[in-house]
Amino acid sequence: MVHLGVTAVLATLVTAVSAAKVPFNWNNIRYFYVFGDSYSYVQGTEGLADFSFIGDAFNLSYTPEQLLSNEIEYRYTAGNGANWPEFLTECFAGLPSNCPRQLWDFAFAGADIDPNLLPLHHNFSIQLTTEVSQFLTYAAAVLPHTPGETMTAWWIGINDTGDTLNNATITNFTDFWETEMASYFNAVQQAHTTLASTHLFLTVPPTDRSPSHLPATSPTSQTLNSHILLFNSILRKRAGAFALANPDSTVLVFDAHETFTQILDNYQAYGFNNITGYCECDDNSYFWYNTGHPTERVHEYLAAALEGFLLESSTWHREIGMKRRYKEAK
Repeated sequence: MVHLGVTAVLATLVTAVSAAKVPFNWNNIRYFYVFGDSYSYVQGTEGLADFSFIGDAFNLSYTPEQLLSNEIEYRYTAGNGANWPEFLTECFAGLPSNCPRQLWDFAFAGADIDPNLLPLHHNFSIQLTTEVSQFLTYAAAVLPHTPGETMTAWWIGINDTGDTLNNATITNFTDFWETEMASYFNAVQQAHTTLASTHLFLTVPPTDRSPSHLPATSPTSQTLNSHILLFNSILRKRAGAFALANPDSTVLVFDAHETFTQILDNYQAYGFNNITGYCECDDNSYFWYNTGHPTERVHEYLAAALEGFLLESSTWHREIGMKRRYKEAK
């Protein structure tokens, strides 16, 4: 795991909302669930190549045996290397059940939030709401999700903000994002009923700075930037409301947008030589692997920042910090 200390501790650039009966401690998390899109998916031997850990829209169902025998394929992600959930859990390949922190990843590459709100990228795509219903139907009763030992990560909206960029039928984006968030958090609530876990939400990163939207001064890039910032603002509000409505859960919001921004603004300090172009190769001196996905090194930095945030957010760590500050004040 890469440790950050070059220009800023990225783990401080986050917002956390917590209302929990079971104290959250990252060191106790053994089961890590993921829902989202290509930034988060891992390839499984039972999945659709280049898209999923298991299944697709034409193959939603699977047996317990298929799920439990399904293996993560090493370095087979949208960035041509390990990605953030793999770095965070150190579950890089093989059976998730063999990992010290099990990674159960139901993200689907190309996913938006709701198929009723935006068209599918492909006829085989699984959107977030379907990811959750698929999980609840075929996986929830099979996989472990012990309270206090389970975390569910949600990272969605990258495709939604990009897919709506030139959509002239949307005249009020505040209303549209609110509608999307209603579907988003309805799915979260459904998952919470079963998982009863800590929920980790990641904000949409600055994809307006990806090669497909440069230069940054272009109208397209500026419009995308404003859409992303608005989406993230409404996400934070909805996460706070979810926390209040579910006091049995811990709700955390990690600012991936600010983390990406910090790295892009100080890219040479993080070992990058190029942040405007891309290279579909193993050269991690590039920030971008292709026109819209970051390289393995970016995922490693992101995971390191997330790990720091999760440790800072753990109950035991906060208690030690408060005691230390109390002693210093005396």
